[in-house]
Amino acid sequence: MQVKRLAAEDRQAILEVRGRTEAEAKVAVRASTSDDVVERPAREGARVEAGDVLCVLDKGTREASVLEAKAALAQAELDHAAATQLNTKGFTAQTRVAAVQAQLDAAKARLEEAELELQRTVIRAPIGGLIESPMAEIGAQLDKGGICATVVDADPLIAIGQVSELSISKISTGMPAEVALVTGENLEGEVRYISPSADPDTRTFRIEVALPNPEGKARDGVTAVTRIPLPVERAHKISPAILTLNDAGQVGIRAIDENNTTVFYPIQVLGGEQDGMWVGGLPEEVTAITVGQEYVSDGQIVEPVYETAEVDQ
Repeated sequence: MQVKRLAAEDRQAILEVRGRTEAEAKVAVRASTSDDVVERPAREGARVEAGDVLCVLDKGTREASVLEAKAALAQAELDHAAATQLNTKGFTAQTRVAAVQAQLDAAKARLEEAELELQRTVIRAPIGGLIESPMAEIGAQLDKGGICATVVDADPLIAIGQVSELSISKISTGMPAEVALVTGENLEGEVRYISPSADPDTRTFRIEVALPNPEGKARDGVTAVTRIPLPVERAHKISPAILTLNDAGQVGIRAIDENNTTVFYPIQVLGGEQDGMWVGGLPEEVTAITVGQEYVSDGQIVEPVYETAEVDQ
């Protein structure tokens, strides 16, 4: 019976996840009022910061409405002051004071609404990023809810993918990752999100890796391969040829103990390489039967012959 001593080694496994990139944020900036576009300070492909002007709509009569509302407020303030003074001297009823107070509050509300409507003619970027094509053209009519521009924030860029339920327990947020894009870029980042529940159709979990992208060279929507180094684990590297089945149909190896008695160890396949396969579930050191394992059963006493290295002639 030919045998070989096997010792566990440190194994650094790499989890490979295929997916695509996704921008951190992608916002379609919409008009909150209706009118024609009269200015467009920003251009497609340009970088903007939060608060920068994207489109300016025709103000129309909105400025006049603000002036009218301010005049009405000034009159209401005068009426309120006069009524209050007369009430303190007993020349007018408290109900009159309440009425002019209501008129004053209404005038303030009308001015606030008029100023807000005027502000709506200037459409600003809510986030920093690059402007995606197309934008609204000068002279185009923008209805309420119409898109002036779409701003894409790709810093950080997010690599998303799906991880099987067998591997999801091996990763955690904060783990480093390397991402190779089909366009040629190689980026480094870390796992920032792991879905708490599996997709019911695929039984996989969504993960997100955040990748610094300050210059915006890496793009949204690109095919990506994410490689995540997993924690080092102790494992044995064996030849698949020594695998066998026990009477219960379990896959494993047969070995001998210190008394040369055969014993079966079920194994867990961890991964494969060209010169062998990595398995878990074995003792730190084990004497595996490499030839003849199919001809013995558990509990037999055998006479082992230890493998020796072959010397080229």
